[in-house]
Amino acid sequence: MPNRCAIYTRKSTEHGLDMEFNSLQNQEEACKAYIASQSFNGWQYCKTYSDAAISGGTMERPALKQMLDDMARGLVNTVVVYKVDRLSRSILDFHNMMQYFNKYNANFVSITQSFDTSTSMGKLTLNMLLSFAQFEREVSSERVRDKIRASKAKGIWMGGMPRLGYDVINKKLIPNEAEATTVRTLFEKYLELQSVNALTEYAAAHNIFAKQWTTAKGIIKGGRPIAKMSMHRLLRDRIYIGQIVNKTNNTTAPGEHQAILPTELFNRVQAALQNNANNKSETHGSPNLLTGKLFNHNGVRFTNQRTCGKGKTNTHYYATRGFYLPAPQVDDIAMSVVAEFLDSDVSALPQNVVMALKRIVWNDLSYLQRRELVRVMIERATYSQEQLIFCININPRLYNSFLSTYHINHNNSPMEYTVNGDNVTIVRPVVLRRYANTRFGGGCNGTLSITENNHLILKAFATAWRYREMYERDGDIHRIFQEEHTSPRQFYRHLDIAYMNPDKVNEILSGKAHINVNDLFQIARDNQLY
Repeated sequence: MPNRCAIYTRKSTEHGLDMEFNSLQNQEEACKAYIASQSFNGWQYCKTYSDAAISGGTMERPALKQMLDDMARGLVNTVVVYKVDRLSRSILDFHNMMQYFNKYNANFVSITQSFDTSTSMGKLTLNMLLSFAQFEREVSSERVRDKIRASKAKGIWMGGMPRLGYDVINKKLIPNEAEATTVRTLFEKYLELQSVNALTEYAAAHNIFAKQWTTAKGIIKGGRPIAKMSMHRLLRDRIYIGQIVNKTNNTTAPGEHQAILPTELFNRVQAALQNNANNKSETHGSPNLLTGKLFNHNGVRFTNQRTCGKGKTNTHYYATRGFYLPAPQVDDIAMSVVAEFLDSDVSALPQNVVMALKRIVWNDLSYLQRRELVRVMIERATYSQEQLIFCININPRLYNSFLSTYHINHNNSPMEYTVNGDNVTIVRPVVLRRYANTRFGGGCNGTLSITENNHLILKAFATAWRYREMYERDGDIHRIFQEEHTSPRQFYRHLDIAYMNPDKVNEILSGKAHINVNDLFQIARDNQLY
């Protein structure tokens, strides 16, 4: 059986690739000659895999991945390289590749470094060579970092995304007078508005966009509306006062470029930014209502998580990797539980507790007072198996600042709760769904009460039956897409519900089957009439 040999070549940079005879071709010819010299052993050249301008410190190389895939399909028996570091400069990556080679009975040969990976001495030699290859890569990286650090210390701009207010000419920052005027306007306007959000809206309303430039490859980038985080960075950028910042050691140096902002204006803006940040922290604190009080079933405390995207900020409770509870929905459930408890029949509690609770009139409280009351009443909340368990402290002394002088709450609605000493336990079933930012799910987990979940299920059925009636009436699906402002995927998903087995429909709508709205579409697809 012939030994199918593949050649792998790699070059870290683009330098020299445009030459008539480059490094990749040199590696390939040398490897082909070596394979030809081993023809008496049944070696046959089959293919060359080349990665140009890609570092050996990463496995994200298209040709390498294709070669490993072909190896798994039995198309490659031996991999031939010019030097070991052409395949990898990382010991860990190379070790993993050798295990992959062994799995598919493939051999590895370096034509300029003689070793045999089938012996322990050969493996030792290989690991020594790889150690030096990785050492060389790391030393090269350190040299580059040292060069950048030293250059910035001399005030030399080391490239990157051009700033609004400057053009890059011969690798130097040259002021663009029109853009410089815009930058000064933004700084002065911030002192007037005292809000980055308001400044971002001002920029959008006055057609002030981010810097637009053309890359060395001729690709146009930038020129979009300035986002909030980008505006923050712009207002803090010391390049505008003629300084270069080295983020590695957090130092600054006078730059070679010309300043386009007065230092006094820049410093006033920094002071305003700091002052506004402090005021926001003192006034609002954590936006999440149950911060420090929410735990999972293992007793792990949920912490606050904040993500930014698409022009808005989302807040979550986070306890374990990959699992989030959206804070707004959980907080709404907590507030509704407290409001319902205050309106409930609490006659089973001690008389002094009843008197205190009934003197709290929820509708008379401001929004901030309601949040404060919820923080006081809920001692602990636990999420476990699609339910939120609230432990409410009923010590009447905690409620003194919320008691009404003139009103008494006479509502005594039925409500299930369990009394345990000075605490009341209330269980609220919830439904988790994914992709909470769309009509029926998507993204991080969303938290719904059972009622909200049932409303969405009814809405999905109503939409499905409306689509079915329109479809059976004229069959013009393109007109339906336009009239309903829906996509083909959403349309056909709802048709699955409309043509679901009637027995399954009755089971869902009667409440016999308790399902997550996110699972409804899959259930419909698995229970069709045909």
